[in-house]
Amino acid sequence: MGFVRKGVVLVCLVLPGSGLAETTGLQAGQVRATYNAGVANLNLGTFDMTATLRRNDYALTASGEVSILAGLLYRAAGKTESNGARAGSGPEPQRYQFSFTDTKKTQTVQIGFDRGTVQSVERTPKKNPDRKAVPIPEGELRDVLDPLTAAFMSVQSNAPAGDLAVCNRTLRVFDGKQRFNLALSPKRTEKLGAGAPDGLPDTAAVCRVAYKPIGGYRKETYAVQFLQEADGIEAWLVPVEGTGLYVPYKVIVPTTWGDGALKLTGIEARPSTPRRASAR
Repeated sequence: MGFVRKGVVLVCLVLPGSGLAETTGLQAGQVRATYNAGVANLNLGTFDMTATLRRNDYALTASGEVSILAGLLYRAAGKTESNGARAGSGPEPQRYQFSFTDTKKTQTVQIGFDRGTVQSVERTPKKNPDRKAVPIPEGELRDVLDPLTAAFMSVQSNAPAGDLAVCNRTLRVFDGKQRFNLALSPKRTEKLGAGAPDGLPDTAAVCRVAYKPIGGYRKETYAVQFLQEADGIEAWLVPVEGTGLYVPYKVIVPTTWGDGALKLTGIEARPSTPRRASAR
């Protein structure tokens, strides 16, 4: 399940740590989004996300299911939650939980934070430390984001749609096991074209994404080596009206089977002020 592992690394890697976000007046409200995951012409499943935004804090919930050949070959389901505070420099996660079940096992990871610094990690079932993994250097668990916060809360900007300045950032992410950076840089602008959900602008800022593992991984792991060398990882970012947030419209990850993609298929935004609300 090579694509599944790479997708997990990037779906919640996808996007954007501490000191990265532009300081803006992010409004309270709610954003609900649905994504479709696939590789080549194969549909793998769906991913639903809800973000509740308040003046001083936020809460994120997401769930999804992946299956191959209607579950005959492989099936997995996951649920993840994150909440934290909103500071001037960007989001500061406080608690993150990820639960994952496939045909062989069920796992849960919980991370406790204090102002972006990891305080605790609990895994169920418990596992002994991986002696073959690259150690996480001292200080690398400070100023980090959990994957869900990184994906949906870090790009805060009032820049117009297609402004490539939103790509100028490096993301510091910790998923409970691996600590990695994602370096985003401007690549191009793209029209969304026919079939894009209503309520979105017609232009996306396309960011090049470079993956750099820091610790908690095995050097010989194929997925880690593949992602380090991949040159075609892209994140298409679009603003959500009335929220001050940029969210992923599409994430593309090259795989040995063809390009894997996570694509937005539906979105609804409810800002705190009733002046303008996006339509589905």
